[in-house]
Amino acid sequence: MIHYQLRCGAGHGFDGWFKDSATFDAQAARGLIACPECGDTAVNRALMAPRVARRRMVVDQSGAPEAPAVPETAPQAVAENVPEKTAVVPDQVRAVLQRIRAEIERTSDYVGPEFAEEARRIHRGETERRSIYGESTPEQADSLTEEGIEVARIPWVPRADG
Repeated sequence: MIHYQLRCGAGHGFDGWFKDSATFDAQAARGLIACPECGDTAVNRALMAPRVARRRMVVDQSGAPEAPAVPETAPQAVAENVPEKTAVVPDQVRAVLQRIRAEIERTSDYVGPEFAEEARRIHRGETERRSIYGESTPEQADSLTEEGIEVARIPWVPRADG
């Protein structure tokens, strides 16, 4: 089934569901689609926003979504604190972010406020290549990106255990 936003010659908008686009074209050409407001059969498809498919989350036996796998050569992560009073994070999203945080803390080195400089040293080959995380200002993160250094900003929610 396909959903279209339709518009009649008088400018009235309404919805229509069709088997496929060919079915809509055939019905519209035969005058079988009429505006529910004025009865006009000069109906065309209106401009619509595309519907983007969402990735399905894998849910484990406990009902909590599994965190996505982190590649071995993960980009450096910039921790961003999520203010509790200004951001409402749904429970499932919070659970995923907590798992991501745990994985980052387990597999990466914390470099604190020296994040930008350490990322540059790694990029220039001055120190060993490894995953790191820490803090930076938005300007520092943008500067790293402009230099071709891959970083990811991750909402840093409180740990699941505390």
